Amino acid sequence: MLYELVKSGKSIRALKRKSSDLSRVLQIFSCYSENANDIFERIEWVDGDILDYFSLEEHLTEVNEIYHCAAIVSFDGRDRKRMISSNVEGTANLVNAAIEKGVKKICYVSSISALGKRQNGELVNESTNWIPTKKHSAYSESKFYAEAEIWRGIEEGLDAIIVNPSVIIGPGNWENSSARYFKTIWDGMRFYAKGTTGYVSVHDVVKAMIQLMNPGHFKDGKNQRYLLNAENLNFQGVFNQIADALGKPRPTVYASNLMTGIAWRAAKLFSLFTGHPPVITKEIVTGRNEINKYDGSKVAGVIDLQYQSVSEAIKSTAMCFLKEINKKGQ
Repeated sequence: MLYELVKSGKSIRALKRKSSDLSRVLQIFSCYSENANDIFERIEWVDGDILDYFSLEEHLTEVNEIYHCAAIVSFDGRDRKRMISSNVEGTANLVNAAIEKGVKKICYVSSISALGKRQNGELVNESTNWIPTKKHSAYSESKFYAEAEIWRGIEEGLDAIIVNPSVIIGPGNWENSSARYFKTIWDGMRFYAKGTTGYVSVHDVVKAMIQLMNPGHFKDGKNQRYLLNAENLNFQGVFNQIADALGKPRPTVYASNLMTGIAWRAAKLFSLFTGHPPVITKEIVTGRNEINKYDGSKVAGVIDLQYQSVSEAIKSTAMCFLKEINKKGQ
């Protein structure tokens, strides 16, 4: 997002924690340009925290629009309280500060996790209601209630765009979120699931956000949510494509619900003895053999968006991963 906004000529002020390691941002920029440093240096970095309301007020001075991408992503049950607090309270603070400072518009990155599910493989769309259940992960809850804060802001006079991406394919922190697929398969993951979910390129998510915030499109598309999804694919097929792109063996062992149930419980028990985070958790494996499909067509009624194929997104992301691995000399 930052990379494309800078390239478009906008003046960017980016919020970071004092402890943030910006080398990852620079590394991602280098995937797209030989002049990564030049683009990086055009960003005004400011220290702050979305949980600190008064720092948000200060940093929103002379800001006309906000892209709210900040969130904790974790599928470790021990992070539940911290994640919900940060994602929900942080979004509430940002909404309140934006209204107070007269910011004209905001684009919020939500998730398909904030949408409901349908039975028998029927397509989920923007109107599919999220229903509270114990099956939802803490991350799902945090995104649903954070999105509710955006809707509250709309009721209080803020104009907003909400995007709900499916699983995003693109370079990032290889230890977290969907980028972790590449690192895990590189390390020799043997297991696959048979479930289905949606996938979308990071390029398409960024492109959609920027176009939706364009004044010409914003007028017609504001105060709505847009599900962003290119294709619905099963985990086995996606893992095979990633393995092929990385030149690694494909996963060959089917992880049944019984097997994953035993695995996450064993990992939790092992974690209690070692004090280290569990390698696999209940939140990670729940639903991995379910069929969930998503309809990402609504956004095409507002902007011109032709989704990149997931296979192309996987190939380009794998190239970035391999470039980084080779640079480290591994």
